[in-house]
Amino acid sequence: MNVLILGSGGREHAFAWKIAQSKRLTKLYVAPGNAGTAMIAENVPISVNEFEKIKKLVIDQNIQMVLVGPEDPLVNGIYDYFQNDILLKNIVLIGPSKVGAQLEGSKDFAKAFMQRHNIPTANYKSFTANDLTEAYSFLENSTPPYVLKADGLAAGKGVLILTHLDEAKNELKNMLHGKFGEAGNTVVIEEFLDGIELSVFVLTDGKNHLLLPEAKDYKRIGEGDTGLNTGGMGAVSPVSFADKTFLKKVEEQVIIPTIFGLQKENIDYNGFVFFGLINVKGEPYVIEYNCRMGDPETEVVIPRIKNDILELFLALANNTLDLCTIDTDERIATTVIAVSGGYPEEYEKNKEIIGLNSVTESIVFHSGTTLVNQKIQSNGGRVLAVTSLGKNKNEALEKSYNSLSKIHFEKMYFRKDIGFDL
Repeated sequence: MNVLILGSGGREHAFAWKIAQSKRLTKLYVAPGNAGTAMIAENVPISVNEFEKIKKLVIDQNIQMVLVGPEDPLVNGIYDYFQNDILLKNIVLIGPSKVGAQLEGSKDFAKAFMQRHNIPTANYKSFTANDLTEAYSFLENSTPPYVLKADGLAAGKGVLILTHLDEAKNELKNMLHGKFGEAGNTVVIEEFLDGIELSVFVLTDGKNHLLLPEAKDYKRIGEGDTGLNTGGMGAVSPVSFADKTFLKKVEEQVIIPTIFGLQKENIDYNGFVFFGLINVKGEPYVIEYNCRMGDPETEVVIPRIKNDILELFLALANNTLDLCTIDTDERIATTVIAVSGGYPEEYEKNKEIIGLNSVTESIVFHSGTTLVNQKIQSNGGRVLAVTSLGKNKNEALEKSYNSLSKIHFEKMYFRKDIGFDL
């Protein structure tokens, strides 16, 4: 079958790498893709939100399956666009409906959904610019640290955790007056939960679900989890503290009620649910939902799945997920992200990347790269994800860091302490 992946990051390269191994694959396309996907698929210069151009590509190239990588097109309703088009409705699209994608697209929607279905999460209240006085009063009666979340999509930067009341009030005002654009028209203020975070993923048809390997990512730019938030500086899978007892609680208290809630509310959902969780004294709480796989978590989860992934996607489309099981590689996977100097603030692009061909013991997934005159150049803040498998975390990390020592581009930076807290 012919398959199209939408997206251009490390997550999409990891999916392309996996799909390219499938017996079911005839031809693979990625739009817009990057220098890494160009080596194993045909890149097509179409943006993920250009639905009309995507439609033309799907019809012209007889594409039978579309995997949507990032959240934007899902929140913008690409699933509904396909369902409402007579020429596209029979194409398998991996991703939820526009309403289902609101689990990520609106923090307020997600929190209310969790409340309706008794899913453990932090206490919260939502406010708009008209409620500023009430919001100030709510902060005054809350215990620090104060957690402020922009309701909409803010490219992973819309969450602030502040210790001082005056600073929280000031930032709340800034958020409600356009700091994150429309994403901050509503702000969720929630109780701070103290614990250790992890990410759990399922593939679901809205009724059945398959639990994928869990992962833990590292968001902050500096070692020891310091400095500014990023899209993710590295990840580890599996997660040592997520034992059978904890994951059983996740399944019973979080995953099953979420899938049941989707069913009960007649929400079409054919794709991934990402549960951003926090382990508070052995109890799981949901910090956030995502309506797609995470990045960089995909780069450690996908290499641990032994199944033919297209077989799983076809089972999803045929409502036979309940007949499938995930076959998992027992080894530890780690990924370390190489970023452009200055990231997550201002950074330079178009730096030539050398040494990729000398890497032999890791998989290098491209996040922000492009091909210029047959040379690979940096084209984003997060540039490469260097993934390795090992019998333990230290062996896997040693391979990733050894591989990174062979790669170079101007002002390249990576954290040297991924997995430090496990």
